[in-house]
Amino acid sequence: MQMKLDKIRAKKCKEKIVMLTAYDFQMAKLLDKTGIDLILIGDSLGMVIMGQSNTKKVTMRDMLYHTEAVARGAKQIPIIGDMPINACSTPSVAIRNAKAFINAGATSVKIEGYQPAVIKKLLSNSIPVMGHIGLLPQTAPKYLLVGTNKNDAKRILNDAKSLDKLGVFSIVLECIPSDLARKITASVTAPTIGIGAGKYCDGQVLVINDLLGMDENFRPKFVKRYANLSVVIKQAVTKFKDEVRTGDFPNEEHSYI
Repeated sequence: MQMKLDKIRAKKCKEKIVMLTAYDFQMAKLLDKTGIDLILIGDSLGMVIMGQSNTKKVTMRDMLYHTEAVARGAKQIPIIGDMPINACSTPSVAIRNAKAFINAGATSVKIEGYQPAVIKKLLSNSIPVMGHIGLLPQTAPKYLLVGTNKNDAKRILNDAKSLDKLGVFSIVLECIPSDLARKITASVTAPTIGIGAGKYCDGQVLVINDLLGMDENFRPKFVKRYANLSVVIKQAVTKFKDEVRTGDFPNEEHSYI
């Protein structure tokens, strides 16, 4: 899979990178056949799977459980394990947790924020790292656009350059202005992957459940719905309910005679 990560880097300024989240075997198996470039087991599972209001209660145990499930389904696509809150408290803690991700089937890990000592430790142990700057859900008090003032924009740009020099193979840019994302993308050799960062990034990522319209009440500005599965699922379940109650299911076709 390292060769496939090298190919991701080689897409810089040549071909847009496509990454989506997956949290279970069936979704990973489907995504594995679509031709996307990367699968992220995001700590967004805190909201999507666990029903939490943020990612702050997601544990390594949670992440490894879902990583193992995704790895069973995705055989062709590199899998990125999202290091949850407190998983990188020290370089030694980070290396232990990153190795656990690799053992669970991940190809690489993603780390929020600028943590040079941790990243150096992982890279020196041949564990590829995806960076993540801009909005940092693990520590942000609220989910808001960041990098809108001059000082914040400069800090985020400098963090991106520093991550690039450390040797991360890509950098996620979350919820920053498009112009800042364009400046960062032009300033680093690692490909940038945006979520709420506009069209000038080298690639894009979305939470698969958002793309599919699984939550009818969740409509952030940066998400485009490509399906409305919340409606489809409710319609299917309602039809099943009605047929069970009327005795139309199971019929002879669906019974062992």
